[in-house]
Amino acid sequence: MSTSFQRARSEEQRAVRKQAILDTAAAMLAEMPVARLSLNELSRRVGLAKSNVLRYFESREAVLLELLDAAEREWLAGLEGELGAAVDDGAPVAERGDGVAGVLAASLAARPVLCDLISAQAAVLERNVSPVVAAEYKHTAIANVGLLARLVQARVPELGDRDAGRFAAATIMVAGAAWTHSQPSAAMLAAYEADPRLAALRLDFTDVLREMLAVVVAGLLARAARDDAASAPGA
Repeated sequence: MSTSFQRARSEEQRAVRKQAILDTAAAMLAEMPVARLSLNELSRRVGLAKSNVLRYFESREAVLLELLDAAEREWLAGLEGELGAAVDDGAPVAERGDGVAGVLAASLAARPVLCDLISAQAAVLERNVSPVVAAEYKHTAIANVGLLARLVQARVPELGDRDAGRFAAATIMVAGAAWTHSQPSAAMLAAYEADPRLAALRLDFTDVLREMLAVVVAGLLARAARDDAASAPGA
């Protein structure tokens, strides 16, 4: 249901209006994928003219980037508890690495809107924004990746700062790619149904992401161990 607004005249009113736009867009993403959310429909639902929405956000993509940042921060806020509950700090490093990969995959799979936003980030959301909005988003993205790296490193300290950061960045990129490839179109679903030989090409997001992240963390750990061995006295 749309809401009728009077002109916002104070900073407080503007903040309320901006939040209403974000809340409405978030509600729409619970109903439809990112690709179907239009500025026209968002304006209609929030009860503002499109030109008025553009007073608060320069584009549809700017709205969605802000929602992506909020969704990532919400995810990260609960991730420490999820990792702590599932990963035994006394387990061998390989087991902890696999455990972290499993937690991240399951946690992201439980947040389809976040995954959809991540999958659209580079190809869509960053393409219709000003340099100012792009820079603001990238600063928040760097902070979010840094927090993810610290959460991972708390469970797998053997990664070190640099590799924990690499793993965190890879998690976001791989999640976006895995989400895209695990959401087949109606035509692809029909093809899988008609030809069982193609069924093996249908990917399960959680399984694919868990396996790929497990490979990444195992590779980083193996390389770190190799480098440590090579730099040891007498090596």
